Amino acid sequence: MTQAPRHFLTLLDLEPNEALSLLRRAIELKHMLTEGTSYLPLQRRTLAMVFEKSSTRTRVSFEVGMVQFGGHALFLSPRDTQLGRGEPLEDSARVLSRMVDAVMMRTFDHDTVERFAAHSRVPVINGLTDRFHPCQLLADMQTYLEHRGSIQGRRVAFVGDGNNMCHSYINAARQFDFRLHIAAPQGYQPNAGIVAAAGERVRLFGEALEAASGADLVVTDVWASMGQEEEQAEREKVFAAFQVNAQLMQQANSDALFMHCLPAHRGEEVTADVIDGERSVVWDEAENRLHAQKALLEFLLTSANPPTA
Repeated sequence: MTQAPRHFLTLLDLEPNEALSLLRRAIELKHMLTEGTSYLPLQRRTLAMVFEKSSTRTRVSFEVGMVQFGGHALFLSPRDTQLGRGEPLEDSARVLSRMVDAVMMRTFDHDTVERFAAHSRVPVINGLTDRFHPCQLLADMQTYLEHRGSIQGRRVAFVGDGNNMCHSYINAARQFDFRLHIAAPQGYQPNAGIVAAAGERVRLFGEALEAASGADLVVTDVWASMGQEEEQAEREKVFAAFQVNAQLMQQANSDALFMHCLPAHRGEEVTADVIDGERSVVWDEAENRLHAQKALLEFLLTSANPPTA
């Protein structure tokens, strides 16, 4: 009987010990790549990459990761496949999962990846939805581990929109056992159910400076995400007091790091002196998408889901 696949739709699809092991493995894989070690665990394995939302980092990191592992990645857009021409999502999942070894989806509604995964015979990875961005959090947590060690018991400040990144940081607080302070304007706060599930690990603040006080890590994201461009002008007004700048970073601990999932808009959610400053680790964070996702692919396609005969 074929083993049921492990999916990665949110961080909570991993056990806490699995999540930490993935971070450590990502660092090992990073060192192996730097040292020129040949390691090809995914030879003759194929990843289908379904993009309904465009991306630079997600596409390049998954595609390069599969190549470095000896496998192959297929880029699929709605314009080029039946996914955008009326075929039921469930049927696409049934067909694709009989031809490839894993599927990565970057889409809008989180329900899309859940429905696809429910009818897939192979692992499905959430490359981003409007509700969660778990792959980015693997890279963020790897980056913190590299620079400062364990994040357990630390304080993280998330400043800005209570969006998919904010939701994933809430889940990360549960998985990696840190305290999360969220500063978001009224009407733009994270989902109440996701917050409640995290219990005492998460606190909401109405003022950014207060949330950043004593933080070991400060994180932000764009004020208007993809698909919200028409709201840009209004959001600039609402979020004006939620900019990460030098004054805010002074409220954090002296060795606090700054992260941003990118792309960033200097002068809006973050000032240039912060994102380009010495406490910013955004470029390591971006690179680590590659290494963290390689660890995830290895986990899903070898240890947790060996090929069936």
